[in-house]
Amino acid sequence: MNNRLASRVNTLTPSTTLAITAKAKEMRESGIDVIGLGAGEPDFNTPENILSAAIDSMKDGKTKYTPSGGLLELKDAVIAKLERDQGLTYERGEVMIGVGAKHVLYTLFQVTLNPGDEVIIPTPYWVSYPEQVKLAGGVPVHIEGTTAANFKVTAEQIENAVTDKTKAIIINSPGNPTGMIYTREELESIVQVCKEKDILIVSDEIYEKLIYDGNEHISPAQLSEDAKKRTLIINGVSKSHSMTGWRIGYVAGDAEIVKAMTNLASHSTSNPTTTAQYAALEAYNGPQDTVEEMRKDFEARLDKVHPQLAEIPGFHVLKPQGAFYLLPDVTEALEKTGFANVDDFAAALLTEANVAIIPGSGFGAPNTIRLSYATSIELIEEAIRRIHQFVKDNWKE
Repeated sequence: MNNRLASRVNTLTPSTTLAITAKAKEMRESGIDVIGLGAGEPDFNTPENILSAAIDSMKDGKTKYTPSGGLLELKDAVIAKLERDQGLTYERGEVMIGVGAKHVLYTLFQVTLNPGDEVIIPTPYWVSYPEQVKLAGGVPVHIEGTTAANFKVTAEQIENAVTDKTKAIIINSPGNPTGMIYTREELESIVQVCKEKDILIVSDEIYEKLIYDGNEHISPAQLSEDAKKRTLIINGVSKSHSMTGWRIGYVAGDAEIVKAMTNLASHSTSNPTTTAQYAALEAYNGPQDTVEEMRKDFEARLDKVHPQLAEIPGFHVLKPQGAFYLLPDVTEALEKTGFANVDDFAAALLTEANVAIIPGSGFGAPNTIRLSYATSIELIEEAIRRIHQFVKDNWKE
């Protein structure tokens, strides 16, 4: 029988995050006390005012189709948010609402990439970037953000990676899995290269509200008119308003690209879920105090657990500036404990110490592990205690 699968799906790498999460869930359901530090979502419920707005919209009969690119009033709320937070001005035709930021990114690559087009992806990267590029016929080109450079890449690295096939670069700030933020000066150098080489900037800003220690979020689109024209801002309510399951994200940028994305969405999703759009409308137009409360809570957790993690032998961990992840370099710990790689280390940690973390191999950073502190401080501290003991028990001098 002929292969029934399209060749493009044969290149996909299974999600390490989902595999670990599934295994941890299975163990937990069998009665094992597993602590999961793999979650990529806030552990807070969606704020009450947003829940009420969603319920009210349903009771008011707002349960029908919307325009494929999203409710006009939600587009307006996004436009107002970008003006309010970043001083950026957009029109409705430059904004599309999608089924989460992931869907928006997928759609963006589908409408901008031709077979063989290259997309520069700094490492460590979010797991779906290279897979989405490949599904669109593109070629991921990785450049390394080293620990010494705070997991960030330079304009010089980007310039050296550009070829005549380069279509875009992805900038994720604050980053997943690193939590690091690009400064204004670093971004100015990067956007200058993008201007000279005429490449698009895909700016994933989904963690922009989760920033600590007085750091500042800057979008490449803020830096010049040229930068704004070539930047596609990707964002949404998932992380900022604890609405991961509602699946509402958006793109703001070039009208021609946004129109093409909207046309594609009309044949794939019809429209984002109507109720979720009304919830997002309240998220952007309503009170923002819960956003700051959540940010403060995450910052307090980070300040408390980062020093504890850094005390584990063989762990070298930078303090992140945003998001809710820690990404220790465990090269020394692997050498001293005898594990061949981070995948084996993570598997043993789960079965022997009942702690679920994500190996950095899935993020293009094979000497690291990712821990999320989007859970209670008590559980995080207990997990770190277990990891510490696990490393000590396996340490070989």
